[in-house]
Amino acid sequence: MFRGKAPALWLLIALVALGAPAAWARDKIPLPKPRPAEAPAVAARAAEKPGADAPQTEAAKPPPKPEPPPPTACRLALTDAIAIAPSIPDITGPGSCGGPDLVRLEAVVLPDGSRVAVTPAATLRCPMASALAAWVRDDIAPLAATLDSRIAALDNFDSYDCRGRNRVFGAKLSEHGRANALDIRGLKLANGRLLSLTDRTTPRAVRESVLQSVCARFSTVLGPGSDGYHEDHIHLDLAQRRGGYKMCQWDVWEPLPAIAPLLPAPRPDEAPPREVADRPAEPDRAAPPPAAPEQAEPAAEQPEAEQPPPPAKKSAKKKRRTEQRL
Repeated sequence: MFRGKAPALWLLIALVALGAPAAWARDKIPLPKPRPAEAPAVAARAAEKPGADAPQTEAAKPPPKPEPPPPTACRLALTDAIAIAPSIPDITGPGSCGGPDLVRLEAVVLPDGSRVAVTPAATLRCPMASALAAWVRDDIAPLAATLDSRIAALDNFDSYDCRGRNRVFGAKLSEHGRANALDIRGLKLANGRLLSLTDRTTPRAVRESVLQSVCARFSTVLGPGSDGYHEDHIHLDLAQRRGGYKMCQWDVWEPLPAIAPLLPAPRPDEAPPREVADRPAEPDRAAPPPAAPEQAEPAAEQPEAEQPPPPAKKSAKKKRRTEQRL
């Protein structure tokens, strides 16, 4: 009867035998108590352990951003009451180009609150921008007042540019590459007049006044007559040299001579009438004046002029030779 069911029976008996000790152990060994509500969370305890991994459900926090360096003394002094020059990030490279403490000089603010635009805006180091602002406020604004106008804009030809001097390949790094230089072509007045600093037609007194002011403030000034590369603009920079040496090379040329017209200009109507003075009649030069009686001398007393000696007569032989040659 149990012959075909023997394996299943023995298996049932084994399970019953093993279940008894498990039930006995469950009754004898107590279960852990429930976790109290005031206990810290598991994730917080894992974070407190050094080297413990954060739970996968918590997002990884980004690394903190480095704090910007404190503003320099130049940056604190160059306020909005002096110039509109927001700070820009430092430029590093390529090579030795760039520099720290950079600003974008957009305009210079005059003491009366009016602005002198820098067109286009110049990328400069703060000390160079501060020197330009002081030059415009203290020197150029009073110069424009003598011309019955005010300064309105600076014609910026070049500021920061990573290149060699005079754009020559392989040359020494220019101060433009250090954001320490500015090229200016002219000054624009509020009445629309443009004062080109290298134009011979610009009044010489104006050009000489600008020359004296820039040479007193900047360490390098290059203009017409310096090296052939600055005939149409003025280069300004604050390069540091040994012993504080400065370089000021700018020839203020005289105006070109005006070409005389083919015909004289017509006499204006408001000119006074011409007055022609009466001249005394000149004696007749054809007839010589008669000689005074006391100056006349008898012809016999005048010495006779020496007569030249008569030419020597050629001999017959010389005469024949001459005729043969002819």
